[in-house]
Formats: sequence, structure tokens, C-alpha cells
Amino acid sequence: MAWHKANERYNSLIKQLFHGKEWQERSEAARELGIMQEGRAVNLLCRALRTEQDKVVLDRIIEALGKIGDGRATLRIIEKLKEMTEQDHIDKFRLINIIESLINIKDKRALVYIGPFLSISEEEVRKVAENAFDVIEPNWREIIKKERETKSIQDIFKIKI
Repeated sequence: MAWHKANERYNSLIKQLFHGKEWQERSEAARELGIMQEGRAVNLLCRALRTEQDKVVLDRIIEALGKIGDGRATLRIIEKLKEMTEQDHIDKFRLINIIESLINIKDKRALVYIGPFLSISEEEVRKVAENAFDVIEPNWREIIKKERETKSIQDIFKIKI
């Protein structure tokens, strides 16, 4: 019976995520889905990540995907990271949120996209990027030291998809 109640709650949150009129409703639904850590929400959250326009809701969806920690979300989150880095102004807090979610997912495919932030002047972002490498690829410093003479960081951690 407890599963039935949880399933009803899940269905209600998904409906709220896609059909909530106010951004607060959609944001809260994404947050709750992350707290539930329901793996079956990943594909739907990824779809919402592509269609949602409100930045606060997008942040909550990215956080939720990080809390769930499923590698299926990696490429969708990376899409948002790419979009953000193409803009004139990068929101430091949004960038940190994205990297922290990728840390929780622990997918090595993200390292190629996090790598450029290892040499950024913004110390807080650089530390989060280093932490991402520490968590996802603990031996990254040794790997770079060995390979650095001939390859860039992006080439070293290039993952075949």
C-alpha cells in the first residue's frame, strides 16, 4: 500500500512539473522528484530540461537529476552547460549547480566538459571543477602529468560515446 501512495505522489509531481501554471509549482515538483530519488523520473526530467524556460525551474531540474544520480541525465545536463558557456555572461552559481549535479552522477563523459574550468580565474568555480575530477576520476592529476606533454585535458579524458 505504501508503494501505491508513493506512485500517486510521483504521478502528481510529474503532472505538476509539466502542467504547473506557476514557476514555483514546477520548481517544487522538480525538487520533490529529486528528494524521492525515483529513477523512473530521469527521462521525464530530461525532457523537461529541454522544454522548460524558467531558469529557477531549470536549476531545480538539474539538482533533481544530480540527486537521482543516473548517467542517462549526463548528456542533457551537458547540453545546458554548453548553452551557458556560449553566452556572454556566465552565471557562476548556475555553473556550480551544473558541475555539482555532474559530480553526483559520476559519469566520466562529463570530464571533457568540466576540464576547461580547471584553469578558470574564478576560484570558486575552479575548486568545484577540481572536486568533480577528484570524485569522478580520482587519479586525474597523475594521468595529466603523464599525458600532458602530448595531449590537452580534453583529449586525455575524451570518452568515446
